[in-house]
Amino acid sequence: MLRRTLLLTAGAAVLAVSLAGAASAQAPKVTVAIPGIPPIYSVTIMYVAEKQGFFKKYGANAEIRPFDNGTAAARAVVAGDVDLAWSPTPPVISQVSNADVPLVAIYGMPNPDWVIGTTETGKTCKDIVGQDVGVDSVGGARSVALRSMLTGCQGVKIEDTKQVALGSGAGPAMIAGRLKYAVLHLDDLAAIEAQGQKLNILLAMKNTNPTSHYLVLVARKDNLAAKRDAIVRTVAAMIEAARFMEDPKNADTVAEIATITGNSKAVAKAALVEFLKIDFWAQKDDGMPKAKIEAVSALMKRIGNIKPDKEAVSYDKFVDTSIWKDANAMVK
Repeated sequence: MLRRTLLLTAGAAVLAVSLAGAASAQAPKVTVAIPGIPPIYSVTIMYVAEKQGFFKKYGANAEIRPFDNGTAAARAVVAGDVDLAWSPTPPVISQVSNADVPLVAIYGMPNPDWVIGTTETGKTCKDIVGQDVGVDSVGGARSVALRSMLTGCQGVKIEDTKQVALGSGAGPAMIAGRLKYAVLHLDDLAAIEAQGQKLNILLAMKNTNPTSHYLVLVARKDNLAAKRDAIVRTVAAMIEAARFMEDPKNADTVAEIATITGNSKAVAKAALVEFLKIDFWAQKDDGMPKAKIEAVSALMKRIGNIKPDKEAVSYDKFVDTSIWKDANAMVK
């Protein structure tokens, strides 16, 4: 009887592995665009899902495709060149509101880590007037973050600065002394200071705009319907990756994978600690709290990123919560 039970158990395990492999082989390919060349730290979640075998585990046939920035990634989804994109929430909301593009958000990273940093000492946010400020692209995620954070600096507007488009590469320019001000991520701070360049923080998004939202995973509505099962499986792998990254015992593994950002393992590991402090990767919910999404919409309207004759997209039209729910059930 014991032998029969063991054989049945082993057979079930083999069958489960075989079915997962078959699902992966048969699943439609899901191409996921990510921001940054090299990738920004936030999308390390994609490479953890890939390297730890989570895509394969859930039968997802996912391909990661880097883009210069998240705004370009979102445009690629609209054009039908990719299936999904991790893109900055503010410009995507503006894009959907202004042009009624058929994008829907299915997963999110709710807590921005943006700061405005400077290599100069004794400065305040008002000293940024007339200065070159490093961003990804004019109108991109860092540019929108700059505009948003400057609402916390009385009397200073983005038009008072000179935006310098550097993709995700403001760090080297600051280290070399060619740039004194930039919009930065937490890992940018760690990388710059690891090179011996002291930075001072003028403004931080978490203080100036506590209801801000960072990234959303977007899909085109028609493509989401056509590839729903494959996309659910892809999101399930990301959820498990987020939980893997949260566990301190996996820090070295995550840091090694995060070297794809161009940072050393030591810098990546130090940055990971700071990201986890702000619950950067959503793993207990879909990362798209209604209050934050609506606050971003209201802010985009107030600062003019949404045209005067257009209404900000509603939460119910912009967000599809069902994908994460189905993916999370698969993970459990």
